[in-house]
Amino acid sequence: MNAAQLVQLVALAAIWGSSFMFMRIAVPQLGPSWLLEIRLVAASLILLLISRALRRPLNVRKHWRHYLTLGALNTTLPFWAFAYAAQTLPASMLAILNSTAPLWGFLIGFLWRGKPITLRAVAGLVLGMAGVASLVGLGGLAVQPDALWAVVLTASAAICYGIASSYAEYAEKVETYANAHGSLWAATLLVLPFMPFAPVPEVWPPGAVAAALVLGVLCTGVAYLLYFHLIATVGAPSALTVGYLIPLWGVLWGWLFLDEAVGLHTLLGAGLVLSGTMLVTNFRPSTLVRALRRPRES
Repeated sequence: MNAAQLVQLVALAAIWGSSFMFMRIAVPQLGPSWLLEIRLVAASLILLLISRALRRPLNVRKHWRHYLTLGALNTTLPFWAFAYAAQTLPASMLAILNSTAPLWGFLIGFLWRGKPITLRAVAGLVLGMAGVASLVGLGGLAVQPDALWAVVLTASAAICYGIASSYAEYAEKVETYANAHGSLWAATLLVLPFMPFAPVPEVWPPGAVAAALVLGVLCTGVAYLLYFHLIATVGAPSALTVGYLIPLWGVLWGWLFLDEAVGLHTLLGAGLVLSGTMLVTNFRPSTLVRALRRPRES
C-alpha cells in the first residue's frame, strides 16, 4: 500500500463514516422508508451510468436470484434498520454498532457452516459484546425503550451483513462490480412495493433531500467503486481494514457537525468493539504498518 492508496483507504473510511451523519440529518424529515428508497435509487443510477461507460454487464437472467438474495441481506434490511434506528441513536453509536458485523459474521459462520472456533475468537466475541453492553448501559439507553429497540435494530443490521458474508462465500461467483450494481437494483425493487404504505413527508426540506442524495451518490455509489478499486489494487485483506477506521470517522463527524457528546461510554464501547473485531478477524495493526513501510524500504 503506497501513499496514494493509503489516502484512498482513509477517504473511503471518512465517506462511509459520514453516512450515519447524513442519516441523522435526513431521517427526521423524510422518514426511514423514503430515505431508504432515495438512497437506493440514487446509488443504483450512479452505478448504472458507470456500468454503461465501462461496459460492465449484469447478466440479470443468469444471476437474478443471487442479486435478490444479496440485495435483501446486504442492502435492503440493514439499510432500513439503520435508517429507522437513526431516528433515535446518535451517529457515533450507529457507526460503532455497525462495526460489530465481523463478530456476527464469525458467529454465523460457526453456527451455519460449522467453521472452527478458537479461544482467540471467543475472547473477541466477549470483548465485542462487552463493548455493546457498555454503550447501552453506560449511555443510559437501557432505560429508554425506543433507544433500546433502535440498538436491537442496529445489531440486526450488523447480523444481516454477517449472514450476507457467509452466503456470498459459498454463493455463485459473480464479478464484484456486478455484485454491487445488481444487488442495489434488486434492493431498490424489493422496497418499491412497500412505498405506497410509507407515510409521505408533508414537506421535502432541501437539506434533508440533499443529505439523502449524498447518502446515495457518495456514501453508497461512489464508496462502492472506491472500495472495489482498493480490492483490485491492494487486495481484499488490506481493503477490509477500512472497517476499523469507519467508527472513528463516524464519531468525529457526529461530534463536529451534530454536536454529539463523546463520553466515556462512547470511547470505551468503541475500544472494546474494535478490539474484539481485531481478535475475531485475526487482524494485527503491525501487518498494516509493515505494508505501509514496504514501499519505502524497497
